[in-house]
Amino acid sequence: MSILVTGGTGTLGSAVVDRLADGYDVRVLSRASADGRRGERRRYERMRGDLRTGAGIAAAVAGVDVVVHCATTNGRGDVPATRNLLDAARRAGGPHVVYVSIAGSDRIPLPYYRAKQECEGLVERSGLRWTILRTTQFHDLIATFFAVQRWLPVVAVPAGVDFQPIDVRDVAERLAELAAEPAAGRAADLGGPRIRSTRDLARTYLQVTGRRRLVVPLPPAGGTLRGYREGRHLVPDNAAGRRTFDDFLAEAVGTGWGA
Repeated sequence: MSILVTGGTGTLGSAVVDRLADGYDVRVLSRASADGRRGERRRYERMRGDLRTGAGIAAAVAGVDVVVHCATTNGRGDVPATRNLLDAARRAGGPHVVYVSIAGSDRIPLPYYRAKQECEGLVERSGLRWTILRTTQFHDLIATFFAVQRWLPVVAVPAGVDFQPIDVRDVAERLAELAAEPAAGRAADLGGPRIRSTRDLARTYLQVTGRRRLVVPLPPAGGTLRGYREGRHLVPDNAAGRRTFDDFLAEAVGTGWGA
């Protein structure tokens, strides 16, 4: 089986490649990598292409059985990029497209979530075989929210808001499984192992990183934070992730993350 991973040099994409490269013919799409060059330590082919313009995409998707679409611009650029990819995939014979999205993206009015919803719609209407996996927030996103406040005298968190962070490697394992299976349509949403308050997560971050700060809850305002407070982004019925936030922090701090 031949599999193309878009965004294959990013945090999630590289983890997906790690899980696929030993058992499949894997291509990694990147704007920076050289055409056809083999990964030095991994068995994959690096393909140069730009989803924003469509340049190089036809060659990248030619002959592949599956496309795992992990690339993101974290904004509206995701929509034309996904459209370009799907157009090329149809012309290439119709591979199975596996797309990663966000739990609650259809219920929280965040601009990035709206873009994810538009991309989901493009995939669903593409005429291709497709699978969409929505996941909760990654551990590193939650940790970064606290890390960017490290120079402040306090750590501010939204009051009454819980998160269910998941390790990117757990998401990658599930995407690798879905890539090897027949198209599933909407797969079950994937959540981290525990639902925890932002105050609890912040205190854990401070403890593991050895910092002493007061955690200050701020009242949420607006429709976006209201959606978070109502738990529209949580997946309590599928807490399938194995690695906890504490596990992630202990490992990350050990490698110098957030210093």
